[in-house]
Amino acid sequence: MIEGYGIQSGALQQAPQDKASVWLCVAPDAAEQRVLQGSLGIGAQALESSLDPDEVARIEIKANHLFLIWKRPESFDGRAFNVSSFGVVLSEQRLVVICASNSLLSSLASETALKGPLDVLMALLAESVHHYLGHLRVVKQVAREIQQQFTRTMDNQQLAQMYNLSESLVYYVNAIQSNGAVLNLLRSHGQRHGFSAGQLDALNDLVIENEQSYQQARIHAKVFANLIESRGNLANNGMNLALRKLTLINVVFLPLNLIAGIGGMSEFSMMTSGVPWWWSFPALIVGMTLLGAAMVVALRRMA
Repeated sequence: MIEGYGIQSGALQQAPQDKASVWLCVAPDAAEQRVLQGSLGIGAQALESSLDPDEVARIEIKANHLFLIWKRPESFDGRAFNVSSFGVVLSEQRLVVICASNSLLSSLASETALKGPLDVLMALLAESVHHYLGHLRVVKQVAREIQQQFTRTMDNQQLAQMYNLSESLVYYVNAIQSNGAVLNLLRSHGQRHGFSAGQLDALNDLVIENEQSYQQARIHAKVFANLIESRGNLANNGMNLALRKLTLINVVFLPLNLIAGIGGMSEFSMMTSGVPWWWSFPALIVGMTLLGAAMVVALRRMA
């Protein structure tokens, strides 16, 4: 799907493609890709890179345009935070956005200070950076909830969620870091090619906010890694305590079983033949009880 937009009164409005300064290309099919290659001169490699969700963020500066790949966060699906890529071809008169989902320009509906294609691009990048920051706040809340559940038994679903979030943060850290490199290169390009002071200030703000989100993502990734490690240590500690109790029970009852086995045979009756059985057997039980209690006290002191 290919849609055209124009900038009127500082806002994006749909416009015919021959008058559009902003093109949105959502998952273009083969015919639409031929239109993009023929009418706008976009190469096949740029199209393929823009639609590849695993493409690394980068920027390529050409003679009459620049091409960049940007990593943006996807909506949270309740299990993990995912990232995807979209491509942008920017020239003086036109901005072409190539993506796999139709959720990019809809976020700019409230913008009222757009003047040209470059402003649209910077608004897209700013929305993406703010989206990362919003997701990181959700990650922080989830981490707190998981920490509160550490005192209780966690089922497999909760453990799987913790592992998924930890993996998501690894991808977040990588995506935000590569986006930061793109912003730095774009700022350097703007300083050399006459970006306005306001645009350079906006780029500087984006660089700072992106660095803040990168640091937060690193901290949250470390927190989740520590949570996973702590959960494993707690499980091992619980297993060690259970084995210790079982070992204590075995150590106490092994000699008692031996004595009980001897008492259940004729040797005990022979040794206590001169004592009535209603005295000898209760005395055996009392002696075994006292021996077991003494062994428990001794083992606890040794531990």
